[in-house]
Amino acid sequence: MIKSITILFPLWAVIFSIICYISPNLVVGFKSLIIPLLIFIMFCMGITLKIDDFKRVLKKPNIIALTTILQFLLMPLAAYFVSKLFDLSTDLLVGMILVGAVSGGTASNVIAYLAKADVALSITMTIVSTLLSIVVTPYLTLFYIGQTVPVPAGSMLLSILKIVFIPVLIGIILNHFFHKYIDKRQDIFALLSIISIVFIIGIIIGINQNKISSIATSLMLAIICHNIIGLFGGYVICKAFGYNKKECKTVAIEVGMQNSGLAVVLAMKYFSALSALPGAIFSIWHNISGSILAGYWSKQKD
Repeated sequence: MIKSITILFPLWAVIFSIICYISPNLVVGFKSLIIPLLIFIMFCMGITLKIDDFKRVLKKPNIIALTTILQFLLMPLAAYFVSKLFDLSTDLLVGMILVGAVSGGTASNVIAYLAKADVALSITMTIVSTLLSIVVTPYLTLFYIGQTVPVPAGSMLLSILKIVFIPVLIGIILNHFFHKYIDKRQDIFALLSIISIVFIIGIIIGINQNKISSIATSLMLAIICHNIIGLFGGYVICKAFGYNKKECKTVAIEVGMQNSGLAVVLAMKYFSALSALPGAIFSIWHNISGSILAGYWSKQKD
């Protein structure tokens, strides 16, 4: 039952977003909950991880290094050029860059499972990029938009440390000591994460309700292009390095699916509510595209 609800995440996100667009007053008062909700999501990620998960880095260092390089080079670069191509405003450009500069999203692990990719490898890639994002994301943001708007990179680094690293670490520690109890309830943590991210998306849609109609088409096209570049680029470049189909699928999913919740939080905290909109819409879209791709790949033989 819980797995069925989790898999249908894109549907719940779309339905709740429509509700929040029609009746923004339902959610705008919960704006202050965005950061606590993301902290909770990162805690839920950490509590599903074991110390052994980190040992996988030593087993496949090359493909993990390749994925990390693609994550932090291809995605922000694509975000920048796509934003310029669709002539997005400065606020939306900031939001797109933040989406491109953050780590891989935890939803990629679910999509990897559905696509019959390498789930263990996907989890490891997410862990590595998440930890690196603490330092990399603020300075990538500074590099791409520092000439356009002020970017408090040092303050962003501390925020990511508090929002990402500490809750993940607490989750890992709790899992280490209470693994038998927690292991049986991992689906519950996944469900709570889904509910939290859907609520974050709804709040951002509600806050930006009066602006969405005028920017929806160009922003949506930009987000779709950005996501496709990540998925396609990840697969093709991995294939060019001689990896098998299962590994290529894993890399494509990991590169194309971002921790857009973190992008939303950073945008709200350091830039503007409008800058948070690309992250909110990307959260919906990358799960839709990922689910479609997973459905296609799951029927193919590797």
